Amino acid sequence: MAACSTGGTGSRDEGAARSDGIAAAAPTPSASTVTGPQSAERVDPIRLLKSDPKISERFKADLKPCAADSYPVDASYGNLTNAPAPDVVVNVMTCGDGIGIGTYVYRSRNDGYENVFAAEDAAVYATIDRGDLIVTKQVYAKGDPVAYPSGEDVITYRWTGNRFTQHDWVHNDYSRSVGEGEGLEPAPSQSPAD
Repeated sequence: MAACSTGGTGSRDEGAARSDGIAAAAPTPSASTVTGPQSAERVDPIRLLKSDPKISERFKADLKPCAADSYPVDASYGNLTNAPAPDVVVNVMTCGDGIGIGTYVYRSRNDGYENVFAAEDAAVYATIDRGDLIVTKQVYAKGDPVAYPSGEDVITYRWTGNRFTQHDWVHNDYSRSVGEGEGLEPAPSQSPAD
């Protein structure tokens, strides 16, 4: 460790750590305070999508591997709906640039899974954050290239009763001065010395 003052004795300048009751008073987590499933049985997200009656046949036909058996699909597991088994969030992307084209939430029910949320938009992606479903959608203005959207909408959904309801919404506008130097101002020139 390095000392902040010169001539000191390094980390010993502050003295010994306190050993009184303050440190002992910190709560210790126990296994009984943890709720919900802690492990998830992995499911085949491609099978979920292809057997889902809520997804169009055209979308299913377009769902193909990018290379060999590698599909452009991410799967996340977590507690979103208070089901006895973890919920599954499936994101489908394009092969070339990895842009989201669909996001789905599957809830364990009886001996299978049911689709309880779907967003089939360009540039959409969902994640699980502390029991909330966070859906991010890129926003494009006219003329925006795919790699440089104008902004994004971040929508938070919570499970209420038997469905997801919107809890929060945030819109972010991106700076137009980044990306391939467009809109950047030249560096100020140095003034001559007097």
